Amino acid sequence: MSNTLAAEPVILVFGDSLSAAYGIQRNLGWVALLENRLAEEGFPHKVVNASISGETTAGGLSRLPVALNQFEPAIVIIELGANDGLRGLTNSQTRQHLSKMITLAQELPSQPLLLGMMLPPNFGKAFTEKFLLIYQDLAELHSVPLVPFFLEGVADRAEWMQGDGLHPKAEGQPRMLAHVWQKLKPLLEKNKMAIK
Repeated sequence: MSNTLAAEPVILVFGDSLSAAYGIQRNLGWVALLENRLAEEGFPHKVVNASISGETTAGGLSRLPVALNQFEPAIVIIELGANDGLRGLTNSQTRQHLSKMITLAQELPSQPLLLGMMLPPNFGKAFTEKFLLIYQDLAELHSVPLVPFFLEGVADRAEWMQGDGLHPKAEGQPRMLAHVWQKLKPLLEKNKMAIK
């Protein structure tokens, strides 16, 4: 690993279309906004966005070991699971994949940050509530910080959502970043002290 990279601890964003700026200009997505925020607040961290539209937790799990080895991130933001639910995969599969991803990151060692997701209400209350619990349970099990619902205050505002009702427009991205930043900043502060 070069000295340049060592001086720039990496934040690896591992997500799906919600983190890949689907349907909007990439520079307006929350990950690009995060890069700007880090620079504004004087954090030395570099962001690597390894998000892929349509990604499932199984796909993420298969790609993660290579990404961890390549980038040696200080922090891994895991934003996956929504496509599992939309494709009808079982909650146990989603939970197992996410749990393994968290473990892989911690073994590096890297600090995972988990972004919780909810499914649209048409999936039924019982299923959607159980799906949401996956993230809460894993956060407690692995002692990792959790953004309870990544799209809180965004998904319920039709004017901030694209026509498919699943992907936020540019207007919703700052709110998404605000949720992430609230949980990410303490990790950054801790990481910054470790670097010094």
